[in-house]
Amino acid sequence: MKTVTVGELASLVVGEVYGDSGAVISDGQSIDRAERQHVTFAQHAKTVRKLADCNAGCILLGRDADTSNAASWKAAAYVLVDEPMTAFLQILAVLRPARRRTAEGVSPQAEISPTASIGPETVVHPRATICEDVQIGRNCEIFPGVHIGPGCRIGDDVILRPNVVLYHDVLVGHRVTIDAGAVIGSVGYGFRLKSGRHERIPHFGTVRIEDDVEIGACATIDRAMIGETVIGAGSKIDNLVLIAHNCELGKHNLMAGQVGLAGSVTTGNYVVCAGQAGIADHARLGTGSIIGSQAGVTKAVPPGETYLGSPAIPVADVRRFFSVRTKLPDALRTIRTMAAEIEELKRQVATLAGARSDRLQPVDGPAEAGHYEPERAA
Repeated sequence: MKTVTVGELASLVVGEVYGDSGAVISDGQSIDRAERQHVTFAQHAKTVRKLADCNAGCILLGRDADTSNAASWKAAAYVLVDEPMTAFLQILAVLRPARRRTAEGVSPQAEISPTASIGPETVVHPRATICEDVQIGRNCEIFPGVHIGPGCRIGDDVILRPNVVLYHDVLVGHRVTIDAGAVIGSVGYGFRLKSGRHERIPHFGTVRIEDDVEIGACATIDRAMIGETVIGAGSKIDNLVLIAHNCELGKHNLMAGQVGLAGSVTTGNYVVCAGQAGIADHARLGTGSIIGSQAGVTKAVPPGETYLGSPAIPVADVRRFFSVRTKLPDALRTIRTMAAEIEELKRQVATLAGARSDRLQPVDGPAEAGHYEPERAA
């Protein structure tokens, strides 16, 4: 692992050094775990408050950070920068450089159809399978165990990690990364009941993944029944996400782990679905909408709205519900008290009505039926 001085790091990120510029840094770490050999960063005011107990060799701070207590900090030095997290990532790229490719070209242990086309600088590892009529662009990397079905089209700078499966005729854009075990283009979950049996509906469509998409490990994206299942440019799909047939995602969507989209869901651009959210078939998520963790969406979500809960409702309604929820036990006790008082009042009314009836007597002599007068005093 590489080592650098605080002064060298400050030059790299165009920062101002305060403290020991000669302190040697060999790695990065979080504020809570940083030691003398580490660089760390404080992005927010609440993390700046932790610096009194931080023993790091270097701390990256925003230029507007509160350094009034810097004299009490234990760190060897701190560096003021425009954006601490960005600077931290720059430094980590130096301290932990990316591993270089150890393989070149096409392995003779890969199984490749003679009708497949593979671009220059593309690496195909052993035990990969590339079927007939496949086209792969330049500078791609196809890891062991990958299966690329017939007719697939793959752009430039694509990475398919171990055991990725692309079914036939899948379209993949440029600069796409698909992590281990993901399955793209499997038959969608569609059946019809015929003569008492579930009969699978054939799926004749495909999947189109646009440029700069990242798909996590063991995610599954089903092919369309007809037409395309589309993953919009720049979208990031987390591990274990299911995107069903005929879904069409807009650009720059974020889908966190275990999100499930049923068939024919459509989304606008910059939509966020947090972990384990479920979206019912044919729902529309508007541009910029946010779906909270474990939310269950059954209808359209307007652009820019945040929905939570199951069934999902606007966040403002959820906040009102939670503000009332803490008062529910008291409200229940009040309701029970009121119910008991009402029963007591009904009992008293019935008693008074009975007493009044006993005091009513028939008039002496002939009288019309049903005519009564109060009993006269003796």
